[in-house]
Amino acid sequence: MSADRPPSSTPPSQPPPPPSLPAAQPSTQRLRLKPKNDHVSENYNDLRLDFGPQIFTSLEKYLPPTMLSKNRNDKLRYMKDILAKYLPHSERVRGVKLRDYRHMLMSNYQPLHRGIYYLQPVFYFAPSFLKAISDNTEESFRRVMSEPSPGVFTFEIFNRQFCDTLIAEVENFEKWVDDKNVKILRPNTMNNYGTVLDDIGFETMLNKLVDQYISPIAKVFYPEVGGTSLDSHHGFIVEYGEGKDTDLGFHVDDAEVTLNVCLGKQFSGGDLYFRGTRCDKHVNTSKLQEEIFDYAHVPGQAVLHRGRLRHGVRATTSGRRINLLVWCKSSFFREMIRYHNDFSLWCEQCLRDKKEKQQLSLAAAKLEIFGMAGDSRKA
Repeated sequence: MSADRPPSSTPPSQPPPPPSLPAAQPSTQRLRLKPKNDHVSENYNDLRLDFGPQIFTSLEKYLPPTMLSKNRNDKLRYMKDILAKYLPHSERVRGVKLRDYRHMLMSNYQPLHRGIYYLQPVFYFAPSFLKAISDNTEESFRRVMSEPSPGVFTFEIFNRQFCDTLIAEVENFEKWVDDKNVKILRPNTMNNYGTVLDDIGFETMLNKLVDQYISPIAKVFYPEVGGTSLDSHHGFIVEYGEGKDTDLGFHVDDAEVTLNVCLGKQFSGGDLYFRGTRCDKHVNTSKLQEEIFDYAHVPGQAVLHRGRLRHGVRATTSGRRINLLVWCKSSFFREMIRYHNDFSLWCEQCLRDKKEKQQLSLAAAKLEIFGMAGDSRKA
């Protein structure tokens, strides 16, 4: 379906189940080490799969040459076999249950604003942001973005119409949940209130948001943490205020790059605080003075940062604070870091440790040289 149809258009229909495929035999072939970037991947959005369709679209570029010319079913079977090798049976079962859960929600919930399920650039984006994306250069991005702290960017992304419409849609869904007494999954283990947008039909829309509007920025500013290979996401709404969550503890996101947009409404408090980027090994190490940054989030503003940037949310003292979060992920980056232990390109503690080792090594070398010179003079 066209992404440019007007907001009153019909929402995405329920995708049919994937074609019946015989069980894949263990493959002796491996994926390419580097993607074939000029290959045009198949579209998998019309299928109900255990993994997000964008995973398959991205993974297809890594298929061996003999597979690229195959039909979609053959490529799908091959990729599912590869993914199954890396995913435990319990996780595959969980994936099937999640697929069925989403199907139940989308089959029964009637959207209030059907057009919001499509990404309508002209209707919803700030014109300055659209222009920057169209130009697609670091200079154009920096014209509309501020960098108040290293690696943290703030900018206007959506207009007021989009923010208000998305809030109304989520509020309508939450009312339906209460009226029907439906038990839903919340965004994560830390937020007790909120809605997972992918669960109610926003997955394709958010795929487009990440692919066409976030990835170009991430490729420029976050290449060291998978910004060049984002291929999946977790999109959700969180709400803070009286009777809801009021704050959010110190944490890192399950993401390579995080988009955080304040949708509204009127509120006091709720400042974000950031305390330096860390790898898993150093996530609990102390902060440095230069890593301390607090930000007062206001409606309509987006914050973009590395997922491993430690942060939290201070208490919302009055009103309601509603935010859109999109955790952008790279399966390629996650696979690569399994084989590395030096993350000094983005972990400040790794960088400090590396510099300290270099200084110690240099000092030891100087002592050895001076010692040899002294021995030579004695001789």
